[in-house]
Amino acid sequence: MSGPLEGVRVVALAGMGPVPFAGMLLADMGAHVVRVARPAHRAARALGQTDGLREEYDLGNRGVDTVSVDLKDPDGVESVLRLVEAADVFVEGYRPGVAERLGLGPETVGERNSALVYARLTGYGQSGPLAMTAGHDINYVAQSGALHAMSRAGEAPRPPINLLGDYAGGGTMAAFGIVCALLEARSSGRGQVIDAAMTDGVALLTAKIQGLRAAGRYSDAPGTNHLDSGAPFYDTYRCKDGGYLAVGALEPDFYREFVDRLGTDVSGWPEQEDRSGWPRLRELIGAAIVTRTRAEWTEVYAGTDACVTPVLTFDEAADDPHNAERRLFQRVGQVLHPAPAPRFSRTPAHPPVAPSPERLDVHQMIRYWNPGRS
Repeated sequence: MSGPLEGVRVVALAGMGPVPFAGMLLADMGAHVVRVARPAHRAARALGQTDGLREEYDLGNRGVDTVSVDLKDPDGVESVLRLVEAADVFVEGYRPGVAERLGLGPETVGERNSALVYARLTGYGQSGPLAMTAGHDINYVAQSGALHAMSRAGEAPRPPINLLGDYAGGGTMAAFGIVCALLEARSSGRGQVIDAAMTDGVALLTAKIQGLRAAGRYSDAPGTNHLDSGAPFYDTYRCKDGGYLAVGALEPDFYREFVDRLGTDVSGWPEQEDRSGWPRLRELIGAAIVTRTRAEWTEVYAGTDACVTPVLTFDEAADDPHNAERRLFQRVGQVLHPAPAPRFSRTPAHPPVAPSPERLDVHQMIRYWNPGRS
């Protein structure tokens, strides 16, 4: 492995969504991540163990080694604890109390390795009235208050796939917490428990909006603000060929360049910040953009500061000249892998690799991490 986390050892109990994503982030940066999965004959029946994907498509497990362990067998639990003795990080995504019942709670694990960073990744956290409640991304985003803001005026809230709760507020925040705790452990020699809740993470992402609200510059009415589709100069528009154009011309100079290149008389248009004129301004912009194809508009705005880009599909994004030069996406076999991020000058991240279908023997892994142990 290579990367800034080379030498870091992580044990992660298999799960769905944010836990594997956190593991992928750490593995991308050079950590040796070992996923503890149920034996194949039990995993096929286990809800929450897998998304039902073949390994090559399960990108959350790229760069990760998998060992099969029956956690209902005391010998299996003991095997995980032996792994823990040589690890730096332990990650689990069960409801509160489940890891303890398995014999893998923080106290038990800490007795084997007092310097271990123990990360608990859940939807609502380890405490509070909702701690034991089941949920998914949409629930955590709703609970944080963020989903309310994600709609056009007069329309129902629209969930942003599962990128915000599972991956931004969940897996990414957990990985950040893990690295923070590892840094602290280098000086203190002691590990600690991380309570990473997806609801907490999404709420943190709204920090700028909370400041705007307090200053009276952000309305709680969805679809009426500059960044939530309220402003006609920060929105998407349909082109002649059915493609879409993303317009982000917020600043006056950028907006002026945007409208100047529309190729239409804008002398009678409402002023940019005249909110009473925004509905009419949206109609005028839409009428202008629908006269040309997405490719034509892309050429019109190429190299300008108008903040206008085509709305690309995933395949188009992979082939885009800028993205291609930076290798933003890399094909591994037939699968399009997003490249690891961010980028480092001295310790580059590990390049994407196909997730391995091979399940390793846990005892071999124990010996590899801790020579002399069986």
